[in-house]
Amino acid sequence: MSHPLLTGCLVTVCRDCCCGSRRKHPGVDHDRQLSRLERQLAPAGHRVRTSLCLDLCDQSNVVVVHPAPAARRRGARPVRFGLVLDDAITDDIAGWVRAGGPGIAEMPAPLELSVIEKP
Repeated sequence: MSHPLLTGCLVTVCRDCCCGSRRKHPGVDHDRQLSRLERQLAPAGHRVRTSLCLDLCDQSNVVVVHPAPAARRRGARPVRFGLVLDDAITDDIAGWVRAGGPGIAEMPAPLELSVIEKP
């Protein structure tokens, strides 16, 4: 059996100059958002990490979902989400990742509205 950390998706949450900033988004509990993702994804074998600036500051908060290794080998690529500022979008991302994420699960239509392009 494969180790779950080697088979699940990786979710990168930007936490630098704008993303995660109380100054830019004073009404968002950024720590709660991160722990919410971790609570929903870690038990299902997915990893969550934070990163420095992803250079998409006008779209903060930014979350990147990297496909599971098997999906990546079949051509799936990371998907970037912008303006991840409330529980609904956070939960939608977590649900899609638990369903398999890029290259495995079809993205729900509401989630497609938050997809942003790589700079």
